[in-house]
Amino acid sequence: MVVRSWRGWTAAADADRYAAYMNETGVAELAATPGNQGVQMWQRIEGDRAEFLVVSYWDSRDAIRAFAGDDIDVARYYPEDDAYLLEKDPRCRHYDVVASLD
Repeated sequence: MVVRSWRGWTAAADADRYAAYMNETGVAELAATPGNQGVQMWQRIEGDRAEFLVVSYWDSRDAIRAFAGDDIDVARYYPEDDAYLLEKDPRCRHYDVVASLD
């Protein structure tokens, strides 16, 4: 299994709207891609900013390519992202799962 992660930051006042938007766009598309084993979106409010961490679980890097394109390290964005995001990580991180306790 491979884990893909991405981070972005919004104004705290926009956190609920951005979370709803992400659920309709990025999270939904991640979950619908063959080879995806699940998606989680985490949120943390610190002062006037909200940090979002999106974590998805995949069968393989080839499965990630079906969602992300050939360079899986490049983050994908959606049309309204710039209206919400104060800062966005242009790169995604990928990790091989080497241990998991259920």
